Amino acid sequence: MADAIAYRIEKDSMGERQIPDDAYYGIQTLRATENFPISGLRPLPTYVDACLLIKKATAIANAELGCIPADLSQAIVQAADEILQGSLRDQFVVDVYQAGAGTSHHMNVNEVLANRALELLGDQKGNYARVSPNDHVNYGQSTNDVIPTAIRIGGLLALEHSLYPALTDAIASLDAKAEEFHAVVKSGRTHLQDAVPVRLGETFKAWAQILTDHFNRLEAAAQDLTILGIGGSAAGTGLNTHPQYRYRVTQLLSDLMGQPLKPAPHLMAAMQSMAPFVAVSGALRNLAQDCVKISHDLRLMDSGPKTGLKEIQLPPVQPGSSIMPGKYNPVMAEMTSMVCFQVMGYDSAIALAAQAGQLELNVMMPLIAYDLIHSIEILGNTLAALTHRCIRGIVAQSDRCHDYAEGSLALVTALNPHIGYLNAAAIAKESLETGKSLRQLVLEKQLMSPEDLAQVLDLDTMSLPPKPSI
Repeated sequence: MADAIAYRIEKDSMGERQIPDDAYYGIQTLRATENFPISGLRPLPTYVDACLLIKKATAIANAELGCIPADLSQAIVQAADEILQGSLRDQFVVDVYQAGAGTSHHMNVNEVLANRALELLGDQKGNYARVSPNDHVNYGQSTNDVIPTAIRIGGLLALEHSLYPALTDAIASLDAKAEEFHAVVKSGRTHLQDAVPVRLGETFKAWAQILTDHFNRLEAAAQDLTILGIGGSAAGTGLNTHPQYRYRVTQLLSDLMGQPLKPAPHLMAAMQSMAPFVAVSGALRNLAQDCVKISHDLRLMDSGPKTGLKEIQLPPVQPGSSIMPGKYNPVMAEMTSMVCFQVMGYDSAIALAAQAGQLELNVMMPLIAYDLIHSIEILGNTLAALTHRCIRGIVAQSDRCHDYAEGSLALVTALNPHIGYLNAAAIAKESLETGKSLRQLVLEKQLMSPEDLAQVLDLDTMSLPPKPSI
């Protein structure tokens, strides 16, 4: 016979409920789990970390300012540190789609910290007269200033730990491939038709520059995340907070994160406007769009092996078919596109949520929190996987690249200054109809000397990019 479940009784403004005695969450969390059985999605670990860092900083500040007892502050801080190091992570149980503004998740955090602090003080979980989720853990705070601050902190953490390193690694790997493939000449293509020759290395160099530009845009957009509205309390007026509270909490968070954070110049504005999150999400969408383009280029250039371009060989990482033996697919590039489409969808949801605020609050913040932080992290994970399992192992099919470049009708472009546009067009048309090469036709018609023609149609010279200006 299974052991009987032990319960404790907790009380809130709506009445009493039984809480499993081994649970660190409390009555408000229980009500939220009953109200919102929506997706099964729980808060992202990075978002929980952000909330814990805020609670740690506020507990320290409130003790320093004489707002809560020092022993309670120490217990709250220790509880936060334990969870940051990995304990009790299963206690954050409220669905992503929940009460507006994030009150349910916020109280989940407050209750877990209060109950663990009670244990550390030698007391029993649920004895909120000793350590209260509202009166002590949440002293001087409101969901309305904690959650927008947590989105900022969570976004900065996700960028620092996930996306920035992945972008840096991807850029370095693309630059390395650019150097490796510098001498490989291939046909350019515009409108999916033949174009003048280019260097395969320059294709990879261009991708590296594109990602570098996106890195810079992201860093610029993320600067707004460093401006914190903590201390605004319920409506941006700072009600029930010490005059020095918001400055001290901001400084403590700066120290904890190792980043220069600043208090918002106007707390009500920081609470109402979701513009910083829209800006970062827009930068993520912009990055995702170019990542889709790069992933599609990789798939096209690797298409084949017999009936496609096959200018490069992507590393095979798994069998590609349940029925066709020996087949492999560009799965890392395919995955990249799918993730990027999801990020673009999240950006649309964030834009809709950001404009849906009314008066002193935007109640759609839980959606913004999840979609923004998740976008950052899945993009970072995607770029890391694409780099490690695809980009670094790409091999150039040099002979095939050269054959395409040599056979491209677009080589006729280089003849324009020497034989004129109409003659060049006629040569291109005849080449297409007869299968004769451009070189053969020009020589047959004695439009240029062999020496001049060899110089004009030199693929290596033609495909060199312009030198940078000094």
